[in-house]
Amino acid sequence: MTTLRFFAAARAAVGQDETTTSAATLDDALRAVAASDTDRWAALQERCSYLVDGVTTRDRSTPLAGVDTVDVMPPFAGG
Repeated sequence: MTTLRFFAAARAAVGQDETTTSAATLDDALRAVAASDTDRWAALQERCSYLVDGVTTRDRSTPLAGVDTVDVMPPFAGG
């Protein structure tokens, strides 16, 4: 299982801090998230960066086999 952790605007759109998934790819995992604000979540995914076990990516076809944690990082002001 992979833990998805949501930060800032992603946390607000999803409505929770984290969830777990057994999805094969990052894209599959993101599509399966049961967000509280589905429109906001759908739009936000395109702007996020993802830390896959600490390595940054924007490639949503990234496989999640053997991955412990994915941090969902929306754009931050000033950073």
